[in-house]
Amino acid sequence: MIEFAIHLGVSALLLMLVASVVDGIKVSGGLSALLAALVLGLVNALVKPLVVLLTLPVTILTLGLFLFVINALMLMLTSALVPGFKVRGFTAALIGGLLLSILNLLVAWAFGIG
Repeated sequence: MIEFAIHLGVSALLLMLVASVVDGIKVSGGLSALLAALVLGLVNALVKPLVVLLTLPVTILTLGLFLFVINALMLMLTSALVPGFKVRGFTAALIGGLLLSILNLLVAWAFGIG
C-alpha cells in the first residue's frame, strides 16, 4: 500500500512538472494533480489496453509511433474526467504525454523499478 501511495505521489509531481513546462496543460493544485494521477493510472490500466488492441494494425504500420497518439488521447480523457486538470488541444496532449513517458522512464531507471 505504501508503494502505491509513493507511486501516486511521484506521478502527481511529474504531472505538475509537465504542466509547468508544456503550454496548454494546467493543474490547479496538488489535490487535482493527485486525482489526475489516479485517474490517469486507471485509464491506462483499463481503457488503454482495449484501444491498443483495436488500433493494432495502425500501430504496426507506424512501427509503434501510434502509441504516442494513444498516450495523448489517454491524457485528454483524463482531462475530461478530472476537474482542475486541463489539457487544451491535441498538440499539448502529445507533447505532455511524450514528456510524461520520458520522465516516468527516468524515475523508474533512477530507482531501479521495472
